Amino acid sequence: MNENICVVGEREIAMGFKLVGINSTFIAEKENGSKTLKALYNSKKYNVILASQSLQKYLTEDELNLYNSTISPLVVFIPIPGVKEEESVYDLAKKILGIDIS
Repeated sequence: MNENICVVGEREIAMGFKLVGINSTFIAEKENGSKTLKALYNSKKYNVILASQSLQKYLTEDELNLYNSTISPLVVFIPIPGVKEEESVYDLAKKILGIDIS
């Protein structure tokens, strides 16, 4: 049976989401994080994978394109607090909803 949501990223992100009730959290950083993300994606166990935005730099261009273009499972890269490279609300809505709200 599919679970709904999992989170993969730094300890702070994983623990924060665990506090709000998401029990499927995976602490992973750098290259280890990209391997964990790939394993979670391929497992088809989750409908939504929330991944730390910092993992993007360890992904190949093909992996990044795949994660950004599929909706099953939906992979959403979440910003780390204090990091300026945040995805805009408009871009995130377009990705999730499939419509441009700007």
